[in-house]
Amino acid sequence: MEFKKCNRCGCFFVSEHNVCEHCNPKDTFELSKLRTYFEGEIQANSIDSIAVDTGISVKNLNRYLENEEFSNISSKLHIGNIKL
Repeated sequence: MEFKKCNRCGCFFVSEHNVCEHCNPKDTFELSKLRTYFEGEIQANSIDSIAVDTGISVKNLNRYLENEEFSNISSKLHIGNIKL
């Protein structure tokens, strides 16, 4: 296990995860919400639109979209000139 800084709240913790124990349930909930969002018809034209539609912050969306789980979705999404 490593000494890390939580990607959500910034506190230091020891774990193999990227978020602390306090933030893990929040990440789990938001990831579930994002999966559900992508299962529907996506009409977003910006990362801000996805954030508004889901209630997930842009910071966390960018972090989640880097996950391998969303790689095929991210490669298909083109928002503005930015490929997510």
